[in-house]
This record gives sequence, C-alpha cells and structure tokens, in this order.
Amino acid sequence: MAHLFEAPRFIAVEGPLRVGKSTLAGILAESLHARRVAEPENNPFLDRFYQAQPGIGFATQLWFLMERYEQLRQLTDFETPVVSDYLFEKDKLFAYVNLSDAELDLYKRYYQMFREQLPTPDLVIYLQATPEVLKQRLKRKGVAGERAISDAYIEQVAAAYEHFFFHYTASDLLIVNTSDIDFVHNNQDLQLLLKRLSEPIKGTQYFLPLGENSPSRP
Repeated sequence: MAHLFEAPRFIAVEGPLRVGKSTLAGILAESLHARRVAEPENNPFLDRFYQAQPGIGFATQLWFLMERYEQLRQLTDFETPVVSDYLFEKDKLFAYVNLSDAELDLYKRYYQMFREQLPTPDLVIYLQATPEVLKQRLKRKGVAGERAISDAYIEQVAAAYEHFFFHYTASDLLIVNTSDIDFVHNNQDLQLLLKRLSEPIKGTQYFLPLGENSPSRP
C-alpha cells in the first residue's frame, strides 16, 4: 500500500543576498497558509559593517544570533506550517566568514547553547546563484545600505554557502539554481517550482531550469 505524501511542517528558505529567498518564503507562506518567520531587520550595526569599519563584525553577528534565536525559540507547535526566511545554521556560516579566531571562539559558545534549544526544519530550500548574477541583482535592487558591499565579499559569501550546503544533511534539501530561472518575475518558473515542492523531497535533490530533477545525493 502506497504511503501518502506528508507535507513538511517546517520549511526554511536559504541563500545569499538578493537570491530571492524572502520573496519565495512569502509566496510559500501564502500558498501553504503558513506562519512566516522573516529575517530580522534593522540591525543597528549592519551599515557600518558593510562599510568595513574595524571591529564591528562581532557586534553585527551577535545581534543577528540573538534575534534569530528569539524568533525560532517561539516555534513550539507546528500544527500550523511554518516557513522561515533563514536557517539558523546560516548564522554560523557568516560568523566563520566575518569574525577573527578569538571572536569566533566566543561566538561558538553562544551559538551551540542556542542551537540545542531550537527545532530543525523538515525541508530546506537552498537558492543558489553565481556571484556575477548576485552582483547584478544587488545593483539592480539599489538598496542604499548595500552599495558598500564589495564584489569580493559577495564572492566569499557565495562560496561559503556552496561549501556549507555541499555537506548539509540535517534536513531534506532542495537545491534551486536561480541563475537561469526567475520565479520572481516569471510565473511559469514559479509554477514549476511550486509543483516540485508539492511532491516528496528526500535527501538532497535539485530543481533545474527545465523542471527536471537529478537523482538524490546519498
């Protein structure tokens, strides 16, 4: 007897800056009638961080860590589905990119204590794009505080995401390459992606521009 597909109750959408994760999370939350957890905003240190002011990285990172923890620790009942704009582990990814060794040692003590108290998503959707595409989208968006972001930083973050998700096994994972599709402005691309998300995803699977999926990675 075939098993009925049980939809994930906790979905996290991830990817580097301007890859479309907040847009997709909003669409999914609406279509699934889910509670949405949005990425924390108004970090008072972020503008100075993008301007590469010395010593500001630790305060910037700790603010995000605390805010993300406070948001996710409230998720105790998944009777209503939840869609999050981020994966908590992403916080540590940025810490490794931005902090010195001494700062990182202190950060990890807080991170580990917080992580043990938080739920793990059933499904993570990783939106990837090349650094060149991310740079173009960043310029097109034209957010004032993001104009100081260097090309080198974008490349470093994109590489960190690729490395992180190559080794990620904590949840089922769908990798979506957004370099050649545009689910924000192209409804056909969006509908293909939503159709794929209505089907079972086990292990690591890939959503390709033509709507075909490669075999799962062990």
